[in-house]
Amino acid sequence: MTSELDALYSEAYVWVWLPHAAEPVVAGLLTKQGQQLVFNYGRSYLGRPDAIALYAPELPLQAGSIALIPGLSMPSCLRDASPDAWGRRVLINRKFGLRGMNAAEIELDELTYLLESGSDRIGALDFQRSPNCYEPRHAQQHALEALLTAAEKVEQGVLLSPELDQALLHGTSLGGARPKVLLDDGARKFIAKFSASNDLYSVVKAEFIAMRLAHKVGLHVAPVELRSAMGKDVLLIERFDRVLHESHWRRRAMVSALTMFELDEMLAAYASYEKFAEIIRHRFADAATTLRELFSRMVFNILCGNTDDHARNHAAFWDGRQLFLTPAYDVCPQSRSGQQASQAMLIHGGDRSSQLATCVAAAPSFLLGRAEAISIVNHQTRVIEHEWQAICDQATLSEVDRALFWRRQFLNPFAFLNAPQEIRIPQSN
Repeated sequence: MTSELDALYSEAYVWVWLPHAAEPVVAGLLTKQGQQLVFNYGRSYLGRPDAIALYAPELPLQAGSIALIPGLSMPSCLRDASPDAWGRRVLINRKFGLRGMNAAEIELDELTYLLESGSDRIGALDFQRSPNCYEPRHAQQHALEALLTAAEKVEQGVLLSPELDQALLHGTSLGGARPKVLLDDGARKFIAKFSASNDLYSVVKAEFIAMRLAHKVGLHVAPVELRSAMGKDVLLIERFDRVLHESHWRRRAMVSALTMFELDEMLAAYASYEKFAEIIRHRFADAATTLRELFSRMVFNILCGNTDDHARNHAAFWDGRQLFLTPAYDVCPQSRSGQQASQAMLIHGGDRSSQLATCVAAAPSFLLGRAEAISIVNHQTRVIEHEWQAICDQATLSEVDRALFWRRQFLNPFAFLNAPQEIRIPQSN
């Protein structure tokens, strides 16, 4: 089943905030050609002395329609700015108010998602129907409680009132599957993540704990806060793609690792950390430091039970010339009943086993020696053990959930199976 809006839009103008700019400029036109969306730059944009490629090599600065990378139906760097599961669900609710399997059967076309989702999307792009007049699709700020109520109604399939509908519009351009909205306190911008109705444990607190522990072990991560609204947990993640400069917000361009891999969503299972490391060696600023950071994130994902480390959960800033790894985000331990697990991205060759031995085997791709790789593992294990109780206290995590998380999501024994003997095995807590 598809909606009657599938043929409503045939094109969208792509606007971009250039580095350090306060206002966007039109970069070009995204046009529907059969089942594909093809982009070409505008002549005025190509004539700007400060013009940058929206992402190279995918969309180089050149005149005319730019051929798609084989296997893609639209430029991947533009798809990065489109809503994912949650944002699409909100947009479908706006039009149909359907729930459950009925909502799952509806697919709007990509131009509808781009043109009807909120304008404060991740990165430095937006999509408009006009090449001359930029009109942002923003909503007024609402209290956290009102936003939580709106998110719950979407989950229930209840058609929102105009006020609640506008409250959620702001966050429809966000990626990911969990309920979330955008908040702005004037000095900082946040993504607020809510509990979902089908959560079997405190997923929000688990992500808070993982992000705080990631910071403690020395990873570069987005700052997080834990709030409560209507008796429910809310995780606030400070946005790193926005920089407040004087009285305006600058936007930082970003691309996902999936875009860097030149892979379609359906081929994401072929994404690998080793390939990511190769891209870093050739295209990133300060490659050695970045490689160590990525290796450390890979290790931490295994130690905290985050198996949802797919290629859209890694990203880089793009300045028109070089790539810079963004802070880590979406580090969320996944539900796990047994021990055996695998990561979303391949680690070493065709092996994606959630084991430290696999990480150590992959260390040469990150320009790390065996001893240095093992030192990173042991450091993270010690810090997690030492900081665990204090950070659980910060989250006011119940004893039941502490017992549920410890040695299941966090420091699961499977991670240490067949590990080199120099790797320290954690003690029971």
